[in-house]
Amino acid sequence: MAFKYAIALTGGIATGKSTVASLLALNGMRVIDADTISHEILDASVQWVKESFGDEFVIGSKVDRAKLGSLVFSDAKAKKTLEDYLHPKIREEIKKRSEKQDEFKFPYLIDIPLFFEKSGYDIKDSVVVYTPKEIQLDRFIKRNGYSAKESQNRISSQMDIDEKKQRATWVIDNSKDLKHLQKEVEEFVDKIKGIYL
Repeated sequence: MAFKYAIALTGGIATGKSTVASLLALNGMRVIDADTISHEILDASVQWVKESFGDEFVIGSKVDRAKLGSLVFSDAKAKKTLEDYLHPKIREEIKKRSEKQDEFKFPYLIDIPLFFEKSGYDIKDSVVVYTPKEIQLDRFIKRNGYSAKESQNRISSQMDIDEKKQRATWVIDNSKDLKHLQKEVEEFVDKIKGIYL
């Protein structure tokens, strides 16, 4: 059975989830990354992208993810087409990797950006990487170079970060510097070890 020892790792756009995933791995936790799986599936689906969205969304043998991202964030129909195609495949691959991890009988994390939005996973515990909304917006603008309006649109396409924080089993606070974040991650790992070791 999949997901027996799984903990969902989630957050919002630009809350620092990827950094936390790396820090968790450095602290000895195993992480399954839904984004990486999604990229692998998308890169293997070049023909489907051409047929569904047009040749201009492919460069050479790779999908132009930035261009496709701009389309799906501004066109609900295109977003649904992409999600209907990708999500079942992503879920299937996560399930497969999860079953392998469960054999170790120790918690591992599944990095699922839309864990609360899509709720298609039978995972009871979750940890949210939390950043206050104004810091989240500021980081996103700096990281991606989008306008404030475009950045806000993308952030608003997900569930409000404060609501995710309330739903989570645990919260990793990423409102300060990297040193503070490392401490938060270490404390979280200690908690998990305390429960299971």
